[in-house]
Amino acid sequence: MGRFAQLRAAGTGFVVDLAATPVPVVVHWGRDLGELDETGLAALAFVGEPAVLNNSVDVPRRCSVWPTEFEGWAGTPALEGHRGGIATTPRPRLVEHSLADNRLELVLADEITGLRITLTYTMDSSGVLSAQATLAAPEAIDAEPYEVASVSILLPLPSQAVEVLDFTGKWCRERSPQRTRLGHGAHVRESRRGKPGQDSPFLMTVGAPGFSFGDGEVWALHVAWSGDQRYVVEQLPETPPVLGGGELLRAGELRLGGGERYETPISYFAWSDEGLDGLAARFHALQRKRPRSPRPLVLNTWEAVYFNHDLDRLLALADAAAKVGVERVVLDDGWFRGRRADNAGLGDWQVDKTVWPQGLTPFVEHVKGLGMQFGLWFEPEMVNLDSDLARQHPEWVLGVPGEPGPPSRNQYVVDLTNPEAWTYLLTSIDALVAEYGIDYIKWDHNRDLHEAVDHTGRPVVHNQTLALYRLIDELKVRHPGLEIESCASGGGRVDLGILTRTDRVWASDCNDPVERQSIQRWTGQLLPPELIGSHVGPERSHTTGRRTDDSFRLATALFGHAGIEQDLTACSPAEIDKLTAWAAMYKELRPLLHSGRVVRAELPDDGLFFHGVISNEHGLFSLARISTSPAGQSWRVRLPGLSRARDYRLRIRAELGLPSMRQVRAPEWVTAAIDGWVRAPGSVLVDAGVAMPTLDPGQALLLEVIVDRA
Repeated sequence: MGRFAQLRAAGTGFVVDLAATPVPVVVHWGRDLGELDETGLAALAFVGEPAVLNNSVDVPRRCSVWPTEFEGWAGTPALEGHRGGIATTPRPRLVEHSLADNRLELVLADEITGLRITLTYTMDSSGVLSAQATLAAPEAIDAEPYEVASVSILLPLPSQAVEVLDFTGKWCRERSPQRTRLGHGAHVRESRRGKPGQDSPFLMTVGAPGFSFGDGEVWALHVAWSGDQRYVVEQLPETPPVLGGGELLRAGELRLGGGERYETPISYFAWSDEGLDGLAARFHALQRKRPRSPRPLVLNTWEAVYFNHDLDRLLALADAAAKVGVERVVLDDGWFRGRRADNAGLGDWQVDKTVWPQGLTPFVEHVKGLGMQFGLWFEPEMVNLDSDLARQHPEWVLGVPGEPGPPSRNQYVVDLTNPEAWTYLLTSIDALVAEYGIDYIKWDHNRDLHEAVDHTGRPVVHNQTLALYRLIDELKVRHPGLEIESCASGGGRVDLGILTRTDRVWASDCNDPVERQSIQRWTGQLLPPELIGSHVGPERSHTTGRRTDDSFRLATALFGHAGIEQDLTACSPAEIDKLTAWAAMYKELRPLLHSGRVVRAELPDDGLFFHGVISNEHGLFSLARISTSPAGQSWRVRLPGLSRARDYRLRIRAELGLPSMRQVRAPEWVTAAIDGWVRAPGSVLVDAGVAMPTLDPGQALLLEVIVDRA
């Protein structure tokens, strides 16, 4: 290896100058610059070296791979910490490096802190760059432990990256986008909830002003961690912007004694010159490397029966589900001991024999006899004080000893860092999975972690998160076919750390399709559709009280890992027929929806969404009106992602019912596309677009596109 290390994949390039002092410097992250030789790479570094400014340090200010004040860096440092109040000024130097298989490893030694720091950058074939740091304390056991306050992995951005898109939200309104113009200073987002939370920044994106779904150059970061997080994008007057983050550590939480190590979460960085859809395509490709079986159509019992677990009623529900075409039935909350409401029973993971005198066997056997998989709801990390677990083991409750603080949703948190508590949970869940042949666990997490300290008073969110990972990993080892959903009051724990070991997320507890259109649109910025649980609920939403047409609910739920969240035994024959048609459509289109590229159109009307999933030969688009707007016409909408050089055929899928429209007559092509296929050149669809009908609010139209081979 020469002076430079270069990682390249899928049009993305990442170049590090290994000879920069005192530590290497990232000289490029963005568009692939091609196979540059050492001369070309030297030119890249040479022409990019900034000026030395007045009233400044007498060397150029650059963002190194491990920025410190020693380099004159005045922004967010890579490392903050101390050893007994000293060793606060790190001065790392490169001592080793290696490059192989698009993976760069840099080893830094720091005499001030005594730490040995290993930085690893890996460029995936999707173009996503993963970055991780490991801090190792010296073996000397008599040394004062080094207290780690924060570790941030930072990458430089070009000066044009000044518009920030990240997310906020609340229960049933997760991943609400917000845009900010970056000035001088730091835009910092932190989560102190013990999980990412409904208001998680989720994916911090920075780009040239005005970037959109299909256009603009953008850079993004996702911290793959299921505990407390920190994201930052920062620009100082004398330096270009930087983007970075990592785990948010509480005071005193992480102290490295002799020979101890700290491994940061993986930070995933991605660049695209094709706007937000280009970013999404990279993250989707990254996650689709993990093989998965076709995502079965789900029925979850919660909104059908709530806590009323009556065997005959549940058997009838399973019968109805099988007739509709459901492939997996999940028994939700209420099956375990003492659980007749949400104020008791959490922690007692044994079947309630007063409700289930024969255990779950009659229901499980019936479900499996109908050819469906069986899933079960758990909330292993939580406990009600009205439970045998809390009464017998109060020391297992996470919080200030003797004073647990206020409950949230009538519950507290189990200290997973307690080996006995962890073993109890593993043993209990393992036994139930084995006894009933459980195929799927809905793993819930319904409160934030407040005052998350163990019995000694030491903060433990970091270790709690690692203990959760170990618990899930061990269950997967014992039951290789077991699938697990990450649910946290809906979408409160949606990150690539949990998804390394689980099989989908529950995007939101809200099944109202008006809300779901936005929630799923933005959850899909990071996750492919097959990882996003998306269920159709009853006419009146359980969470918003809003009533919506079944065609709108069904069309919305189609674009994800689809399921049903309603009492099928209360449905009319007409409703059952429509659900059956929808189930057949989901299975027909599943190969496309769960492998194709997600595309979204940027429309001037905020009340109108147009999105789709496309492959080389096939596409399905949805036009959805969320609210009314001043404009009377929807006008032409361009179909993103298609090829200008190909001809296509279009038709409107009407099996779920046609939307109501606010017009005397639809555009003529719409009428023709309901009756059969309509032909059009790709250039017309991509560059001119098609005149869309004017839908009423709460309506959706499904448009299928295939390549015309005639």
